Amino acid sequence: MLADSYIVPECIAQPRSFGGLMALYEGNYIKLNALIAELGQQSGQFMSYAADDCDVRLIVEAKTRYTCLLRLTYLFPISGTLLADPDLCAKVYFDARMAEVRSWAKHHRHEVLRNLDFRYSRELDRRWSRNMMLSKWLDYLLDMGHAFPARQTA
Repeated sequence: MLADSYIVPECIAQPRSFGGLMALYEGNYIKLNALIAELGQQSGQFMSYAADDCDVRLIVEAKTRYTCLLRLTYLFPISGTLLADPDLCAKVYFDARMAEVRSWAKHHRHEVLRNLDFRYSRELDRRWSRNMMLSKWLDYLLDMGHAFPARQTA
């Protein structure tokens, strides 16, 4: 399995720096490729199931030759409906081999995610925290055995 720890940086990238953010984008791309089979070829909506984890939904919302926009989220059954959280939207750049979080849910159920969303005022800090969260979540999903496309849904 490929991991972002195998990336040999061309220079020292400090946390919360622009160079560090670009390295994080590259790591997220590598992890998304490990999670989603043939990422550049996928379209539609998929579900992944793991024995000891919640169901994860993947929606490829838009795709061009060089990019795709995808939504990745857990689905929590709440009062007879499904709540999507963190409802994360990421843009994948195939030519640059990078992936960045563009947005996530406006209202998080989890306190840590709520704090991350409001903790930082600088744009670089906000992007760093969202993409670091994606990086750790992708590690977790891969460790739990999630994979796409597991099953395509309508």
